[in-house]
Amino acid sequence: MNTGSLILVSAPSGAGKTSLVKSVLDADSQIVVCISHTTRTLREGERNGENYYFVEDAEFDRMIDEGAFLEHADVFGKRYGSSRQEVDRRRADGKDVILEIDWQGADQVRNMLPDAISVFILPPSMTELENRLRGRGQDSADAINTRLAEAKTDMAQAKRYDYLVINDDFDHAHNELLSIVRSARLRQERQIQHTAVAKLLQ
Repeated sequence: MNTGSLILVSAPSGAGKTSLVKSVLDADSQIVVCISHTTRTLREGERNGENYYFVEDAEFDRMIDEGAFLEHADVFGKRYGSSRQEVDRRRADGKDVILEIDWQGADQVRNMLPDAISVFILPPSMTELENRLRGRGQDSADAINTRLAEAKTDMAQAKRYDYLVINDDFDHAHNELLSIVRSARLRQERQIQHTAVAKLLQ
């Protein structure tokens, strides 16, 4: 059985994490994303079970009590969590699973699964990050200022990640993220799971 890799991808809001992850999913069918549970409301264009599993606070509490989450965290007053069962199932199928999580969630996962690969997506500058947040048209001025302040806290954690990708040129950042995921498949502990490789190394 070839167990897939677990890749933790974090970034400050507006750095382009979601778009980059979507682009690598489209480029490689062996890469999948773990759909998180969240207590926040749907945004325009989102679908339950596609972008997130949208649940009420009571349901989220129940899942915490049952130990259903690999990690969970509070972000801007809303809660997000990754299902342990879904991650394990997809990895057992040989898929490389991406978790889009904040640095707090990444800490929780690394404590339980130290073999997880971590990637932090950085904006080219704070000025560009602010331009992107304002250009989305999704948040009020106060919310944008809060996100910018939070971004500085987030980026202070970037040095703790295995890889840093600067999303200045989207195509270049896409290629870098895709290369990280694909190179993980060549790690010795992953390759030796293949029968042919195991026989060669006997």
